[in-house]
Amino acid sequence: MFDNWYVVQVRTGKEEEIVKKCQFYIDHDILIDCFIPITKKKKKYQGTWHIVDDILFKGYIFMITNQVEQLYTQLKKVPDLTKLLGNDGKEIYPIYPQEAMFLTKFSNKDHVVDISNGIIENDKIIINEGPLIGLEGLITKIDRHKRIAYVDVELLGKLIRVQVGLEIISKS
Repeated sequence: MFDNWYVVQVRTGKEEEIVKKCQFYIDHDILIDCFIPITKKKKKYQGTWHIVDDILFKGYIFMITNQVEQLYTQLKKVPDLTKLLGNDGKEIYPIYPQEAMFLTKFSNKDHVVDISNGIIENDKIIINEGPLIGLEGLITKIDRHKRIAYVDVELLGKLIRVQVGLEIISKS
């Protein structure tokens, strides 16, 4: 189930445009899904806090297919693509099944990571609500002012630091 997820590197800032092009150019029998994992964050502007969407892995889009050779051929039709990433950088490989499984647990069915809520007790982070429940050990840093947690996530066997929304309700 999770052995058919692939990562494609694209120009940062062009992720949504490339996903739309892939959905247009690539046969739907070949491409099961093409998406960008999104994270919800709080951002303060005009004096109030707003919930905004941000790309979790900047410069990458994810594809699910059972026909990788045909996908590779059809990707050549899509303008602006950089490269299909693999475990060794040369061949086309799916991301590791445990990484795909983690991403599905970490995000909802629409590939969105919601804002988590938590508290800090005796310098220890305790998450009460949201996707970071039970993943406190992956948090490397918290910016309480920006309401962001920095989390180390494994992708293709490498640790990538991503930013996710975290509201710290209290500190004691």
